[in-house]
Amino acid sequence: MNIDSIQNGFVLDHIKAGACMDIYKYLKLDQLDCSVAIIKNAKSSKMGKKDIIKIDSPIDLDLDVLGYIDPNITVDIIKDGKLVEKKHLALPKKLVNIIHCKNPRCITTAEPQLDAIFLLSDPEKRTYRCAYCEAERRRHR
Repeated sequence: MNIDSIQNGFVLDHIKAGACMDIYKYLKLDQLDCSVAIIKNAKSSKMGKKDIIKIDSPIDLDLDVLGYIDPNITVDIIKDGKLVEKKHLALPKKLVNIIHCKNPRCITTAEPQLDAIFLLSDPEKRTYRCAYCEAERRRHR
């Protein structure tokens, strides 16, 4: 398999195998007018299998989305064909308009123009609570 190197953009590495399509959807990568390479189930000595996404464009990446989906992802920033920075992610403490409250009594249901805000309540269980109604949302590994 031959995947071209990128000149200016990002390599999202160490994605849990099978999670790359969630990232593709959340980041709206289908709307980009650039090359996006998705590598699923690549061999990894550390993880067994992993996914990789290469984006050949210097877009605004939402690191909170990436941290929410998989805090073990590394983000390689590429400029002029060279790695200039490697970012390690963590679970974000606050999510804004990334997930939405499923509580039908939540104010965000009646007033959808309000930002959907969730705060990290239990990092071990990856649990977030709605800032308005305290409803719980958990991201499964």
